[in-house]
Amino acid sequence: MRRFKPRGVALITAMLITALVGTVAAGLSWDNALDVRRTMVMLYRDQAIQVAVGSEGWVRSILQDDQANSPNDHLGEIWASDIPPLPIDSEAVQGQIHGKIEDLQGRFNINNLIDGNGQVDQPSFEQFERLLAALGLDTRFAGIAVDWLDEDQIETVPFGAEDPLYTGLTPAYRTANRRLANVTELAAIDGMDRASFQLLLPHVTALPERTPINVNTATVAVLQSLGPNISAGDAEGLVSLREGGGFVDFAGVFAPLADPGLQQWISESTSYFQLKAVVQIDTVRISLFTVLHRDASGTAVTPILRSLGTI
Repeated sequence: MRRFKPRGVALITAMLITALVGTVAAGLSWDNALDVRRTMVMLYRDQAIQVAVGSEGWVRSILQDDQANSPNDHLGEIWASDIPPLPIDSEAVQGQIHGKIEDLQGRFNINNLIDGNGQVDQPSFEQFERLLAALGLDTRFAGIAVDWLDEDQIETVPFGAEDPLYTGLTPAYRTANRRLANVTELAAIDGMDRASFQLLLPHVTALPERTPINVNTATVAVLQSLGPNISAGDAEGLVSLREGGGFVDFAGVFAPLADPGLQQWISESTSYFQLKAVVQIDTVRISLFTVLHRDASGTAVTPILRSLGTI
């Protein structure tokens, strides 16, 4: 009788083992490649953040030199130019950084709506209403913003919104009852949709103290908001008048135009700036927003707020 030799079974078994080992090896190689890539991305991100934070030192020097050379701030100065793409070239990384500096006092400070006693500042309230109207937005946002900032739970008449409204939403939340730390908090007030917020955003800011408007850098809508009789055409004319080096006599220009309650809050100099630094290393791209405060002497420029990816 002939003995059966299972050569075919052994061959198939060997092929299956080989295939299994190959699959496992490929999986391990793929996982290893992913781990290496994740590690590199994390390293590039950390390096990009360090480069962005490092750019603050350069901007501080620019703002200090600007104050030393000129007491007023306008859009013809070096700081108002976009930072061109600059290469990042070292043994460790290659990439580039670019960005811009913006004058935050060319915008309406939402925190001006509440005075030092926690009460509504009426001239600022009316200014915000005019700003909203100039942008084609609902002026009731002024009263709603006041209720978000003030400490009480009394709704502003005729338009306001306090905790009873917000706690009825899903998810529920409450009013801040304090100054805004970041202007993006405005997106949470009643009725503020994405389109309205995006339209309003370039014209507003949230700063930690009462601030004047720098008319040399203010947007057209903000200029229009300074007085009840300033039309869009008037505001455009004011922008043309300041071209080159700002207003020659800003006080004289705005004395007959601006609301009397805002006269003392019109200026030609700035203490608060925002740096936007965009860094790209390999495929990693980060945006750093830094609010910088420059003291009256111009010798100290201090970062007071940093945020990644959003203002």
